[in-house]
Amino acid sequence: MQCVACHLDITDVATPHKKGTAQKPDCVQCHTALWETAKKENVTRLKERLGVVVQNIEAYQQSHHAKPNKEDKSHVNATCEDCHDTHSFAVPPRGTTRRAEWHQTVPNVCGEKCHTDELKQYKGSVHGQAIIKDHNLNSAVCTDCHSSHAIGDTTDDPTRIILTSKCGSCHEESRKTYLSSYHGQVNTLGYATTAKCFDCHGSHGILKADNPKSKINPKNLLKTCRQCHSDKQPGMHDATAGFVSFAPHANSHDFEKYPQMWITSKFMIALLIGVFTFFWLHSGLWFYREYKERHEHKEHRKAVRASELHLEKGKHFRRFAWPWRLAHLIFALSVMTLVLTGMTVFYAETAWAKAVVTALGGFRMSGLIHRIAAFTMLGIFFLHLVYVTISLIRNRKTFKWFGPTSLVPRWKDMWDMIGMFKWGLGLGPRPSFDRWTYWEKFDYWAVFWGMAIIGGSGMMLAFPHVVASILPGWVFNVAMVVHGEEAFLAAVFLFTVHFFNNHLRPVKYPPPDIVMFTGTVSLEEFKHEHWDEYSRLLESGELEKYLVEAPSAPFTLGSKILGLTLIAFGLALLVMIGIGFFGEA
Repeated sequence: MQCVACHLDITDVATPHKKGTAQKPDCVQCHTALWETAKKENVTRLKERLGVVVQNIEAYQQSHHAKPNKEDKSHVNATCEDCHDTHSFAVPPRGTTRRAEWHQTVPNVCGEKCHTDELKQYKGSVHGQAIIKDHNLNSAVCTDCHSSHAIGDTTDDPTRIILTSKCGSCHEESRKTYLSSYHGQVNTLGYATTAKCFDCHGSHGILKADNPKSKINPKNLLKTCRQCHSDKQPGMHDATAGFVSFAPHANSHDFEKYPQMWITSKFMIALLIGVFTFFWLHSGLWFYREYKERHEHKEHRKAVRASELHLEKGKHFRRFAWPWRLAHLIFALSVMTLVLTGMTVFYAETAWAKAVVTALGGFRMSGLIHRIAAFTMLGIFFLHLVYVTISLIRNRKTFKWFGPTSLVPRWKDMWDMIGMFKWGLGLGPRPSFDRWTYWEKFDYWAVFWGMAIIGGSGMMLAFPHVVASILPGWVFNVAMVVHGEEAFLAAVFLFTVHFFNNHLRPVKYPPPDIVMFTGTVSLEEFKHEHWDEYSRLLESGELEKYLVEAPSAPFTLGSKILGLTLIAFGLALLVMIGIGFFGEA
C-alpha cells in the first residue's frame, strides 16, 4: 500500500504537504471499505484476512475501548493506533516464532501507555514471572483474558462471567471443579454475584498459595472469603474459621487430596444404582404381570362371604382424614418446588435452567423460593413428628409396634416383597396386604432419610457461618454432594417409582388415583388393594365405622384435575432432569 492510500487529505508531493478537505486517516473506514470492495469483486476467499479484520472492527466498536473516556468524552478510551503500530502493524502470523515473541510484548503494549498499575501487578504475578523469567510462551497475557478486540467493562456482569471462562481455557480441571460448586453454578446461570476466579485469586497480581501476599495463602483466606461473606453484604454474615479449610476445587476422583469427597461420592453412586435397580425391576415386573392379567381379564375376585351381604353397594372406605390429605398436598407442592428451583442450579448449564431462573425473577428470587419451600417441607415433617409422638404417648398401652396398622416393617413385609417378585415372574399368586404395603412403608421411612440427608445438608449450606464456626470447611464439600445427589435420587424416585405405584399401574388406568385428595376409595378397590385389612375389619365388625358416601361428582372431578396437574408437573420435571443428566453425561 502507498501512503496516500490512507492519507487521502494530502494534495501534493512537496514537504510539508498541503492538506485538503478529505477525511484524516481512519483504520476502521479504510478496512471496511476494502472489505466491501472485495465482496463486490467476489474475491473474499482470496482476501479472507480482510474479513477477519472487519470482524475485529465490529468487536472493537462494541467494546469498552470504543466508548467515550469518562474523564474526557471528546475521545474514546483507546483506538487502533494505541495498540497497533500505525505504519508497521507488525502482528506476525499464528504458529510462527515471531508470533510467540510478539505475544510476550502484549503486556507492555497495554500497560506502558494506559494500564500502568495493572502492568506493575502483572510483572510480579505468576503469569508475568512465567513470561519474564521462564520465557513460558503459554503463560497468559492481557489478551488471553480480556480478548484482543471485544474488551468489555470489567464492572459489567457479562464481562466478569466471560473472564471466568477465560481462566478455564488454560486451567481446565480447575474450571470443571469450579463449575460444579455453587459459586460456579450461579455463574453458569449468567449471574456474576457469587465468587469468580479473580475474586479469590486476584486478577493482575495472581500469586502462588505459598506466597505470604497471595489472596489464597492460608493466612489470608479468611480475609478473602470475607470480601463476599461479610456482615456488610445484604443477607450475608462474616465468614468463620471453617471457611479456610473449604476446598473450592475439590473433586470426587482424587482420594489422596479429597478423601471425604471420594467416599461420599462412591457411597451416593452405590445408593443410586442400588435403589433404582431394585425398584425399576420391581416396577417393570409389576407392570408386566398386571398388564398381562388385565389383558386376559383375570381379576382374582375373592368369594363373597355372608358377612358382606349387608354392605351397601356404592359405599366408600375412608382411608385418610382431611389433615393427612392437606399435609400430603402441601408436602408434594413444596417438594416439587424444591426440585424445580434446586435442579436449575444442579443443571445450570441447560437452557431450561436459565429460562426457569429468568422466569422466577433471577437466581436470588429462585433461592428465596427454594428456602421458603424447604422450610415448608420441614415444617410439615416436624408437625407430623409432633402428632405421631403425641399419638404414641396417648395409645402407648394399646399400640402394637409390629401390629397390622403399624408402619414399622415386619417379617410379613419381606415375604410380601418376595411374593410380589414371584408373582411378577409368574411363579405364584399376588400377595394380599393389610393397611400398609411394604412399598408404602418404604415411601414413609424414606422421607425420614431424605429429611435427614437433604434437610440436614441444606441447613448446613443455608447457614455456613454457623456451621463453619464449629466444623471444618470440608463438610460443605460433602454437603454439596449429598444434597444434590440425594435430591436427584428423591426426585427421580418420586416421578418414576412413586408415580407408578400410585397412579400409572394398569389397574389404575386412566390415572390419577385420587385417594389422597378425596380420602376415600371404593370398597371394590379397597378389597383388591388391602384384602387383609378388609377381612380383619369385616370380621371384627369395625368395617362399617369407616364406610362413607362416595365423594360428589364435582369433588371427584376437581380431584382428578388436581391429580393430573401434579402428575404432569412431576413428569415435566423428570424430563428436565433427564435433559440435564444425559447432557452432562
